[in-house]
Amino acid sequence: MTEYDFDLFTIGAGSGGVAASRRAAVTGIKVGICEDYRIGGTCVIRGCVPKKLLVYSAQIGDAITDSAGYGWSVDNVSFDWEKLISAKDKEIDRLNGIYIGMLERAGVHVFEGRGKLIDAHTVEVAGKRYTTKRILIATGGRPVVPDIEGKEHFITSNEALHLESLPRRILIVGGGYIACEFAGIFKGLGAEVTQLYRADLPLRGFDGDVRGFITKELSKRGITQVSGVHPAKLEKTAFGYTLHAADGRTFEADLVMAATGRKPNTDGIGLEAVGITPDKAGAVPVDEFSRTSVSNIWAVGDVTDRVALTPVAIAEARAFVETEYHGNPMAISHENIPHAVFTLPPIGVVGLGEEAAREKYGAVDIYRTEFRPMRNILAGRDERCLMKLVVDRASQRLLGAHMVGPDAPEIIQTLGVAVVNGLTKQQLDRTIALHPSTAEEFVLMRDKLPDPEVAKAAE
Repeated sequence: MTEYDFDLFTIGAGSGGVAASRRAAVTGIKVGICEDYRIGGTCVIRGCVPKKLLVYSAQIGDAITDSAGYGWSVDNVSFDWEKLISAKDKEIDRLNGIYIGMLERAGVHVFEGRGKLIDAHTVEVAGKRYTTKRILIATGGRPVVPDIEGKEHFITSNEALHLESLPRRILIVGGGYIACEFAGIFKGLGAEVTQLYRADLPLRGFDGDVRGFITKELSKRGITQVSGVHPAKLEKTAFGYTLHAADGRTFEADLVMAATGRKPNTDGIGLEAVGITPDKAGAVPVDEFSRTSVSNIWAVGDVTDRVALTPVAIAEARAFVETEYHGNPMAISHENIPHAVFTLPPIGVVGLGEEAAREKYGAVDIYRTEFRPMRNILAGRDERCLMKLVVDRASQRLLGAHMVGPDAPEIIQTLGVAVVNGLTKQQLDRTIALHPSTAEEFVLMRDKLPDPEVAKAAE
């Protein structure tokens, strides 16, 4: 019988890698894990958590502005970027320590350095090789920038979290959720923000009403949005940077951030040595149980490019452990996953948007309401809320719930239970409203919108 150094070796100590390694180790097997940056991965170290802390800071700015309408007098208000970043870094250090402690208490052997596959049972870290019965790839993803002249001048979300000072003017290139979130952060903290994207609206793949609505709300906040921009060149000048678009337009700023997507972090990890061929996106192909084409190698999280969300990586990791170490085969559904965009105002989504639902189910019923939230009335804030339900006409099952407005992520988390478990519109209607609240509108919408062709004929 072959003797290995480890029963399981995990490459990458982000959310998925840590979850799998810790849970596998408590079953009594010997587990090793390696990480080339800091334990915790994208979410904890340079993604969800630090970004959300900056969002909170921008929201506090909103509260200060709104306070006068509620009778408060707040004088001599100032904002200190360096103090915010220092506090954020301290919290990330604390969380990093917690993750290290969790692994150590579980008995996981932690190695510093980038892991590389040598063969199907050997991993090399910092010049040393370790044999292992099973391997789990959990290397996550990383930001990408437009491949244009001067691309070295872009910052990404990684660097945006560690700037020494708040830029006076910033260009954000991209229309995805990261671009929209950082546009709100920088504007909320006092910068002049221009957001450039290729499409006609941001947030490709989201419900059309949500895309149009958030575009208007971001504009109300003073974020300049320019559509149809194809970057061609980024030039460093004596006064900052100039972005040249393919159509000849130019945009100037003190800093330029690229938020144009992420890619699986598979370069240089030795996939070719074990016969795993990445897909066109650079992701590790896996089956529903996270198995690769090599029988003793699995992959979870963003590196598989299925659904790049932290809770999904953790769920895939748990399913891997249940399947391989508890004899309980488990596959994760990647449908109807609640998710949020922490823009200002925030977006919460679960299930299908209207366009996707019509394509898949044909006839659907749409319920939509738009209003000014109560909290904005005395504040004098001209910011509205959108709430929308997508319902399968034949079965009346809820297919999707969408919201833009205060507390949208918190509210949608609960609506996720309804969508995932197939509740019907009638069951939602039977729920008594909690008044006064914004969330109550989800159980009060009774009038469905006319079908698009009917509405068009009536024009």
